This record gives sequence, C-alpha cells and structure tokens, in this order.
Amino acid sequence: MSVIKQFLLSLVVVAAGIAGWIYFVPSSVPWLEEVGLFDLLGMEPPAAAAAERSGPPRADPSVIVAPVKLLQQSDRVGAIGDGRALHSVTLRSDVPGRISAVEVDSGQYVKAGDVLIRLEDSVERIAVERAKLMRADAQTELERVNRLTGTGAVTAVRQQEAELALQTADLELRQAEFELDQKVIVAPFSGWAGLIELDEGDRVLAQDSVTVITDRSRILVDFRVPERVVGQITVGMPFFAEPLAHRGMVLKGQVSAIDNLVERSSRTLRVQGTLDNREDLLRSGMAFSVSMEFPGVDTPAVPPLSVQWSSDGAFVWAVTDGIARQVPVRIMQRNADAVLVQGDLPEGTLVVVEGVQTLRPGARVTIVSELSARPEVAEQQRIKL
Repeated sequence: MSVIKQFLLSLVVVAAGIAGWIYFVPSSVPWLEEVGLFDLLGMEPPAAAAAERSGPPRADPSVIVAPVKLLQQSDRVGAIGDGRALHSVTLRSDVPGRISAVEVDSGQYVKAGDVLIRLEDSVERIAVERAKLMRADAQTELERVNRLTGTGAVTAVRQQEAELALQTADLELRQAEFELDQKVIVAPFSGWAGLIELDEGDRVLAQDSVTVITDRSRILVDFRVPERVVGQITVGMPFFAEPLAHRGMVLKGQVSAIDNLVERSSRTLRVQGTLDNREDLLRSGMAFSVSMEFPGVDTPAVPPLSVQWSSDGAFVWAVTDGIARQVPVRIMQRNADAVLVQGDLPEGTLVVVEGVQTLRPGARVTIVSELSARPEVAEQQRIKL
C-alpha cells in the first residue's frame, strides 16, 4: 500500500510541476505538445490558457527581398608582362672608319632612310669617279665597234670583247658605289634614336654599336596565361594592362599572337598583346600588370546582405508563397554589389535582404519591399578605363 501511495504522490508532484511550468512559462506548451507529454498523461494542451498568458498572436516578420538574377561568372586571369617596342634594332658600322659627321641627336625622331652618321669616304668617292670614267670609255668603245660591224672591219669576237668590257665596267661601278654607301649609316625604319655617344673624329671598327632605333608607336606585351584558358583565348581578344610605373593608368589592348605550345614546367601559354602608344608614355622594357576576363556559365547572383552563415556553412533565406526557407549555397565569386553562388536558386527566386534576424524555417513572412535587380553588376566589375 505504501508503494502505491508513493507512486500516486509522485504523479501528483509531476502534474503540479508541469502545471507550474505551463503557468509560468506559457511558451513551453508547443514544445510539450510536440514531445507528446499531454498524450502520455491523457491531457488536452491548454492552448487557450497559453494563448491568454502569451497575449495576442505575434505578427509575421517583415522582410525586404530581392530577386535572384543569373549572371556570368567571370574567370579573371592576371599576370606580369614585359613590354618591348614594335620594332627595335641596334645599328652597327659595317666597315671601319673615322666619323666625319653625326647627323642626329640622341632621342631624336628619325624617318626611314635618314642619315645618322657619315664616315670619311674620300677614297670611296674617288673610286666611284674612276669607275664612272671606265664605264664611259667602255660604252664609247662598244658604240664604235658596233658602227664598224656593218663594214666587216670588226670581227664578232671583238664585238663580244667590247660588250664584256662594258659589263665589267658596270660591275666595278656598282662595287664602288656599294663601298661608298657603306660609309653612311641610315635609319632602316622610322623611330626614335637612342643615346649616341660618338662624336665627329671618333674612329669605329666594323660591327661597333652606333645607336639603337626603336619604333614604339605600339608596345608589344609578352605575358603568360594558365593552360585552363587555352581553348578560350583567341587573337583579337581584349586585355587590360597597368604599367607598374604608372599606377592607376589602365590601358586596353588586343591579343596579337599566341604561342603554339604550353610550357611544361609552369603549365602556362605565352601570349603577345599590342598596346597603342600614340601619346608616347610607354617605353620598351617596362613591366605591366596584365589581366584578362573569360566569360563563364550563368550563375545565380544574390545581394551580399542576403548571405548568412551557420555551423553548416553559408545559406540564404528564400521566400516561396510567403514562407521562408533556408537554402544552402556555395560562394563562387564575391563582388561589391553581388555574390555569385551555387545552390537551388532558380532565376527570380526571392531572397531576404533585410529582416533575417527574426526568421526561422517555415515561418510566414510579410514582404514590405522588393529591391530591383541589377543586371549590370557583372559589367561594373570589369576594369574601368
């Protein structure tokens, strides 16, 4: 009998404890109902009492949403490039001699064919005059022989000798003129002359460097890209280059040539691009920070404020028919105005931007404002000129 009394007394104590819990903590009623305590005790959940204790029903949370847009995920490739002039040549003297005149100044712009340096050429000029006299004499002799050929006074052999003498004189004249031309150093193309450290009277030897001529109207930039973009890069594609010597000055160029093999050690492909240098701000040998963008697949884009974090990773609150639900996402690319994510977010899905603090899965929400989509986000992320 004592055991039964103790059991009944324990039930009374438990019931009193539950009743006190319900009275002082009305919010516990849904939890107790969920765990099935009322069914176990054969009691009806005191919904009316709990509602009366907890006051009037709470309003649905108010949120601000924005629709999901599909944007292309850009693959940006960066590299350091080396610049060089479109054309550049080191001029050397083909023959030894003494400088008689320096026709240009250091850094001067010259045109193709302009004379840069003259060497002493008195001997060569005399040789040219002598060759001209010899040719004139051979020409006169051939004309005399031709006149006598019709009279039979000159043999065919004599006529051939006269013709051969004229041809020989022509070759000697050409040789003399060539040797005279060797005494003049001219610009092979239009460009800027480098430093000239020679003066009139200096003696130069064959193959001595005289100056460097560069055509820097356009700058060629050599850089390398990873092998993953080999199938996407083509001649004519744009690229952006920022000279390391002029931070903030971003130039747009075009790919002009692509190598035909990937370097095994670095798994990169050599690419050559062209930059316009009409303002003559760039020089051969400058370094550039080069970047290229390759379009990717369409990816859901959400506002940065909509991305939340939990112990399981990133997620967003999506609203469907007024009900909020958590959608796990994986961040693919983060920009200033949008975050490109991977997840179950079809285009047009509404995601919560403001009001996320009061949400829970399955909660009904009230949309007070819908932000307009910004499809130009991706374009704004490109380098601005």
